[in-house]
Amino acid sequence: MDTGTKNRTVASTAMNATSSRAHTIVAITFVQKTKEEGQQGMTKTSVINLVDLAGSERAASTGAAGDRLKEGAAINQSLSTLGNVISALADQASEGRPPGKSKIVVPFRDSALTKLLKNALGGNSKTVMMLQFHQPI
Repeated sequence: MDTGTKNRTVASTAMNATSSRAHTIVAITFVQKTKEEGQQGMTKTSVINLVDLAGSERAASTGAAGDRLKEGAAINQSLSTLGNVISALADQASEGRPPGKSKIVVPFRDSALTKLLKNALGGNSKTVMMLQFHQPI
């Protein structure tokens, strides 16, 4: 956690004095091993991803330039790709075909964020999203 916090980029923009310039993902892996007498052992593995998404930004509103502008564009691109992935997964679910038989392509490989979250978003997973909005007064 300390290494991730130290490597995290935070910078000032016209809209936010301590704007996070990247998404943060903390993956916690749980492993349960059981072995009953006279039987082969069984292992169950679960992963919980805690994700802090950097906010979408309008370049004109933030006054960003140079590296900050590039970071904002990358943030917006990955958030857009995440939206496309969620939309494609919803389309697949409403299609009614068995898993793996859909003709709808889910663009997981279009961003690093969605590549990392592929197992959490699709397949045999449960996903909960919590949002926090802060509107300056």
